[in-house]
Amino acid sequence: MSEWLQTTLGRVLSSGGGKIQTGPFGSQLHASDYVESGIPCIMPTNMHNNRVNVSGIAFIGDKDAQRLSHHLVQEGDIVYSRRGDVTQKALIGKTEAGYFCGTGCLLVRPGNAIDPAFLTYHLSTPTNQGWIVKQAVGATMPNLNTAILSAVPLSMPPLKETQVKIATVLSALDAKIECNNRINVELEAMVKTLYDYWFVQFDFPDANGKPYKSSGGKMAYNATLKREIPVGWRDGTIGNLISLEYGKGLKAENRTGSGHPVIGSNGVVGYHSEYLVEGPGIVVGRKGTVGAITFIHTDFFPIDTTYYVKPISKIGFLYLKYLLSSLGLEKMNSDSAVPGLNREVALRINTVLPPTTLIQDFERRTAAVFSKLHILVQENQQLAQLRDWLLPLLMNGQVTVAGRRPA
Repeated sequence: MSEWLQTTLGRVLSSGGGKIQTGPFGSQLHASDYVESGIPCIMPTNMHNNRVNVSGIAFIGDKDAQRLSHHLVQEGDIVYSRRGDVTQKALIGKTEAGYFCGTGCLLVRPGNAIDPAFLTYHLSTPTNQGWIVKQAVGATMPNLNTAILSAVPLSMPPLKETQVKIATVLSALDAKIECNNRINVELEAMVKTLYDYWFVQFDFPDANGKPYKSSGGKMAYNATLKREIPVGWRDGTIGNLISLEYGKGLKAENRTGSGHPVIGSNGVVGYHSEYLVEGPGIVVGRKGTVGAITFIHTDFFPIDTTYYVKPISKIGFLYLKYLLSSLGLEKMNSDSAVPGLNREVALRINTVLPPTTLIQDFERRTAAVFSKLHILVQENQQLAQLRDWLLPLLMNGQVTVAGRRPA
């Protein structure tokens, strides 16, 4: 540790030919300049777990990208959120090279004096994140600028080889988490396909094990739902299936890095030693991210920006997850000031009510997939806790790594 350099981000970047620059201002790129396809434009909303999340990403045209070409990112760059959650950032990989650093962002080009992955993890330590948040300016919303980011204190091994070794250990944990996430996405897609096949297309197994509707199963027009549904099925409301219960207030300072997941309207927002609801379960965004559906395998603590789902009859949570996700709850904002979901309105939504025995059959057939999903979620929680425990220890020299430099 005594041999490590005590410096700042700005000095390291300058010594290695790197830089920090502000993304384009609104006067340089207007709302009308965004197009349906073109050069992906990284915004703060596209940053997740230190990588770029392309879901819902905006695009600009080639002409604007060339006009503002100094904002195009390279592999190894780090794009930072300039306002709001100023701890959010994304390390640019090969796939994202050539993307555009959007408004509301800062572009960090590490240069040759520091390994980009090591720097990304260093900036992710609680100490550095806390320092950045404390220094961020703004009475109503934190704002980050080049001067603040340049002044971030760094403690780093002088040898880049050592930096790479440290980053490799942490990257291996993140790679396994990402692999598990990809497997879970595929498993989720399998269950969603079966749900659609049975409850949307009505090709559930008939008495002979054949697809009901495709095999000529009888259908009848339902005036309430304004469509045909299988004979014997009926219409009802979401309130016939579930109730929506309010989450409970929990201050941010009482959320920790371990324990039971604390669920807000946009997913996991921390952990707590106690739980409020026995898992598995479903949480629906009430304030903020309205109508967002979060499926939880374990016991959990839903906070007061959410509702949690309580089934009225013996209906499994997997079926309810896909049903609720199909209702368009995210479009049901009932508050003009702060986005909000009115539960009475949500519970009055009309829906088709399949026989309970068919829903239970669906749950039985997907039980093995559900179990695998649960195992991978638990494994990811353990890997994330190990990574978060190792991160500060590796970054302050309390834990060292050995081995040859990766090729």
